[in-house]
Amino acid sequence: MLEHIINMRFEIAAVFLFAIGFMTLLHPNLIKKIIGINIMDTSIFLFLAAAGYVDGRTAPIVTGLGADPSQYINPVPSGLVLTGIVVSVSTTAFFLALTIRLYRKYNSLNLDKILLLARKGKEKV
Repeated sequence: MLEHIINMRFEIAAVFLFAIGFMTLLHPNLIKKIIGINIMDTSIFLFLAAAGYVDGRTAPIVTGLGADPSQYINPVPSGLVLTGIVVSVSTTAFFLALTIRLYRKYNSLNLDKILLLARKGKEKV
């Protein structure tokens, strides 16, 4: 049992990171929500990288024509992780830009206060 847990250490760490990110996501502060989303993204990247890794195999860089495919790890999870990192960075930049705009308009990073002020602004119109 302990050996199985040790072999699955990266997957277990990914689950713990996802739980930490989800708990951070529940905070009303917008910056902490963005940090929670980034932690959840990182946990998914770790999970995909751990799923694609096989002990004793190398990266899928073919140097010769007679290469044996069984010597290499699966390149698809690595490609998914790289694509996910690009998407994660762009969505983080977008979320931060929206947070700056909300802070300039409502002078708060607390989502509950922002929603309350937005409702009051609609009632006046």
